[in-house]
Amino acid sequence: MNATDDMLALAQAMRGRAYAPYSKFPVGAVVRGANGKLYGGCNIENAAYPLGNCAEATAIFAMVADGEHKIVEALVLGPDGELITPCGSCRQRLREFASDDLPIHLAGPSGVNRTVTLVALLPLSFGPGHLGK
Repeated sequence: MNATDDMLALAQAMRGRAYAPYSKFPVGAVVRGANGKLYGGCNIENAAYPLGNCAEATAIFAMVADGEHKIVEALVLGPDGELITPCGSCRQRLREFASDDLPIHLAGPSGVNRTVTLVALLPLSFGPGHLGK
């Protein structure tokens, strides 16, 4: 079992915990912090749609709550048969805590189908460096 397998297993567990009664589109996500720990998240919907939370955001929030501020790897897992990428808001959230070369694994039911970098998903992005951080 490699490190990506651990991420996939956690993403599958997280997807199983998703609260998606409206979209019926459960998503699981995992980020690996620079500390080596894995942080999982699932999407959490709300009857007032803008108040929902994406799986990637949930994972990032768990990481920050644990005291970590650097993402070194990410994985996103959608419903069976669906290969998905992070939405625009989550791409920006990832950018806040990761470098342009962050590997993002796009997974389906059989495992990782494709790996892309953050810069491929969010070219010419605005990030902390623009504000002197």
